[in-house]
Amino acid sequence: MPLETLPPLEPHPARQPVKVWDLGVRLFHWALVACIAANVFVTNPEKSLHHRIGYAMLGLVAFRLIWGFVGPRYARFSSFRPSASAALEQLSDMVRGRRRVHVGHSPLGTLMIWNLVVTLIAIGLSGWMQTTDAFWGVKWVKQLHEICVTWAELSVMAHIAAVIFESRRLGLNLAAAMVTGYKDLPEEPGQPAE
Repeated sequence: MPLETLPPLEPHPARQPVKVWDLGVRLFHWALVACIAANVFVTNPEKSLHHRIGYAMLGLVAFRLIWGFVGPRYARFSSFRPSASAALEQLSDMVRGRRRVHVGHSPLGTLMIWNLVVTLIAIGLSGWMQTTDAFWGVKWVKQLHEICVTWAELSVMAHIAAVIFESRRLGLNLAAAMVTGYKDLPEEPGQPAE
């Protein structure tokens, strides 16, 4: 069905801006984007700049892990625990056209965050291992690094696609919220929100 013939989205209820993402989460997010983009598109993997950016990325991940315990409400891991049943429920909402607005991270977003954190740690550690005498030239370490980089690239593409899709489906600008810190959330009590 061509895009022009799709039925319009139902009108959204009145919205109010709600502060969700603190400065620490936003700076972490965009600094990580810059590090990943630089190491994928700009630097030479054999050069020290690539390595330094990789270490900076590990430092950012370490900051985010600490911030997940001491940061404000929506930055804390306690506000977005991984849940397979909640992720399946969100997928069901998508398939059935139900709009359920999540104040913080959505269940699928939570799974993506943990996927990327684990993958980026594996990239950083396997990259560092390649610079040591013990693992210099070891084939499985290089292969692990390359596999994790490819997985991270695919995950980032899926993340971007999901942000675009969910922004359109929910009538929220999720990317702008990660810039400003505010999400425009429904004011009507009948609108599901989590």
